Amino acid sequence: MVTMGQCYYNETIGFFYNNSGKELSSHWRPKDVVVVTLGLTVSVLVLLTNLLIIAAIASNRRFHQPIYYLLGNLAAADLFAGVAYLFLMFHTGPRTARLSLEGWFLRQGLLDTSLTASVATLLAIAVERHRSVMAVQLHSRLPRGRVIMLIVGVWVAALGLGLLPAHSWHCLCALDRCSRMAPLLSRSYLAVWALSSLLVFLLMVAVYTRIFFYVRRRVRRMAEHVSCHPRYRETTLSLVKTVVIILGAFVVCWTPGQVVLLLDGLGCKSCNVLAVEKYFLLLAEANSLVNAVVYSCRDAEMRRTFRRLLCCLCLRRSTHEPAHYTPSTRTGTSTRIMLSENGHPLMDSTL
Repeated sequence: MVTMGQCYYNETIGFFYNNSGKELSSHWRPKDVVVVTLGLTVSVLVLLTNLLIIAAIASNRRFHQPIYYLLGNLAAADLFAGVAYLFLMFHTGPRTARLSLEGWFLRQGLLDTSLTASVATLLAIAVERHRSVMAVQLHSRLPRGRVIMLIVGVWVAALGLGLLPAHSWHCLCALDRCSRMAPLLSRSYLAVWALSSLLVFLLMVAVYTRIFFYVRRRVRRMAEHVSCHPRYRETTLSLVKTVVIILGAFVVCWTPGQVVLLLDGLGCKSCNVLAVEKYFLLLAEANSLVNAVVYSCRDAEMRRTFRRLLCCLCLRRSTHEPAHYTPSTRTGTSTRIMLSENGHPLMDSTL
């Protein structure tokens, strides 16, 4: 019998799953096998891709700039997300029932911390790009110390949000507040997490929209003084493409999961959130792979560094020849734009 105000720290995982109405399987179902197979594949790809990005940033001095420190932090957060999801895949299905309460909170905390750090870093990158463009700089002159403080702030916030459920924001003492998707967590926690991610997205939309209109205004002004109109039209189209890719990737990967989290957090009884939760979580994890493509692999210099690193691994030898660098017209999630007032280059800014 459940008593109001009583805490259930000594109960099993099955007790809380039964309370929330979430099925706890005792054997491997086809659905579980599909989710785990896809999850392991995505996790391995996330780990390998982001390890390569971190190695590239560490080995190439050209990447020792504030924006690349943030890209490196994004790769680190996504690498952590890959580890967290890998841990989940080895502790899901019938194995969930064998977890202790501490083990369950560890599994959930790893996911919450890594995904929060990834989302927060995406916002930090957007803000840094805004600073660069508005200050007419190729790379932001944000001091290294301030960048490090920003990165530390991201991880402090992520750790705080990830650790809160295990220490206070749970429902072990208020079973009527337990969510269905995460039966040991309070519904209010899920609602706050979903709304926070939505706020980050809206801020990213505001930042990139302001960048877009600023650059388009500059391009139109310069086009009045030069005859090479197609070039500036191409610049605008490239800028649109970059913004659409950045925001589109975030929407596709995060929106489905945030919607079901919010519905569960608001206590929607008629919403069948349990039917899609595992697939939407997998889609959110896939964002850690998409980030690598959108924010790093589109950089020409980054791709050259990748090839150099992979060749060293494959051939088991290091090259002693200096790297030849050719300025690229596109860097990362950026469109490099030559802005001028009279037809001569005045500045080179990136998105």
